[in-house]
Amino acid sequence: MSEPMVRRTRSGKKPRPVLQALALCSLLVAGLPVLQAQAADAATFSVPSTRAVSSLLLDVAHAGKRLVAVGERGHVLFSDDGGANWTQAKVPTRQLLTAVYFVDDQHGWAVGHDALILASSDGGATWTKQFEDLQREAPLLDVWFQDAQHGFAIGAYGALLETSDGGATWDDVSDRLDNEDTYHLNAIADVPGAGLFIVGEAGSVFRSTDGGQSWETLESPYQGSLFGVIASGEADSLLMFGLRGHLFHSKDAGETWQQVALTTAGGGDLEFGLASAATLDDGSIVVVGHGGSVLRSADHGNSFSVFNRPDRLSVAGVTAGADGKLVLVGQGGVRLTTETGANPGQQ
Repeated sequence: MSEPMVRRTRSGKKPRPVLQALALCSLLVAGLPVLQAQAADAATFSVPSTRAVSSLLLDVAHAGKRLVAVGERGHVLFSDDGGANWTQAKVPTRQLLTAVYFVDDQHGWAVGHDALILASSDGGATWTKQFEDLQREAPLLDVWFQDAQHGFAIGAYGALLETSDGGATWDDVSDRLDNEDTYHLNAIADVPGAGLFIVGEAGSVFRSTDGGQSWETLESPYQGSLFGVIASGEADSLLMFGLRGHLFHSKDAGETWQQVALTTAGGGDLEFGLASAATLDDGSIVVVGHGGSVLRSADHGNSFSVFNRPDRLSVAGVTAGADGKLVLVGQGGVRLTTETGANPGQQ
């Protein structure tokens, strides 16, 4: 692989000492086993394992009808039958992979430790290494593409990378954000009609209305870490969420926020961290997180039902399965569940 092409825009600022591998991942700040990031090697591929499907997985996405999941040790798995059976892809890394995004049924990207960016042009069956920066000593935590050419990757210490050529080159455009403290950036999402949003450490919220060329800092209702952001399905409306069950709803493109009450089956407030979310085919929104938390809204995020899986294993990612089912990934690998997040046959 050729040397990564990157333009550095921050000079003279040495990053804080890197935390161990999972300390910076959105879901795993406070609950999952700590893994040490492994040294990158251009000739190193993920090790085939029959147990990969039950290993730690941090994200799952659709590549058309195919499901693609990513996680520890460079594991990338794909399923063509709704998640019943999984095939492990050959991947040129053993680094922890933190997020995956497909812009269509063929073109996708995955990011991970050491600012690693992988790309696939065949629906996740094979992958190539596009970018890596060992000197950063920090992970990328999310990735989003507008189309097959233009996209962004974000991560620890305020990293914001941009490509306009499908990932052949990546530019460091971190200086577009007013982020002098280099807070970690945990999630990026497009909200139709409102713009691009990034959320992160210490309640950081950024918005761009010009495709990511410029960003403004929004006033945040919460000073703790925010781990996810998603459009709610209504005009100018979005949700963001993070530590200790904090979930906020904005109906004016992030100008103001209202906290959404989350009540558990026992009648108390949900206090588990929330990590990821997905919009289902029927417009419902599902948010997942620590303690086996699975939240579902059928009214564009105005209210949520709350279910905590009995195994209490943390859930890092979610997407729609077949026949109204959910596909969950996290501790313990893949779980196929009912629409509420329960195992089939479980109440």
